[in-house]
Amino acid sequence: MSNSVAGTEKPKAGLFDIRVIIAALIGLYGIILVVTGLFSSEAQAEKAAGLNINVIAGIVMILFAAAFVAWARIRPIVVPPEPKETDASEPERPVH
Repeated sequence: MSNSVAGTEKPKAGLFDIRVIIAALIGLYGIILVVTGLFSSEAQAEKAAGLNINVIAGIVMILFAAAFVAWARIRPIVVPPEPKETDASEPERPVH
């Protein structure tokens, strides 16, 4: 059960939050780098002073993507409510 009263929950951006989209792209590139690094040759590692730079960069990218998702979950963007439309047949009354 939810603790909130029905109709009082504010709508959030969710998957359309730009941080989630950026995290998904960077995370995907990170996974591709890790897989590429795991199947690379020893000659590739020797070019980078013995480090498998693809694996290291891929892990950093995955951690960066996880931080973006955590940021989006902890501080979600709240969508402001749409203004109510006035009926065109009724003239607006001035407020005194």
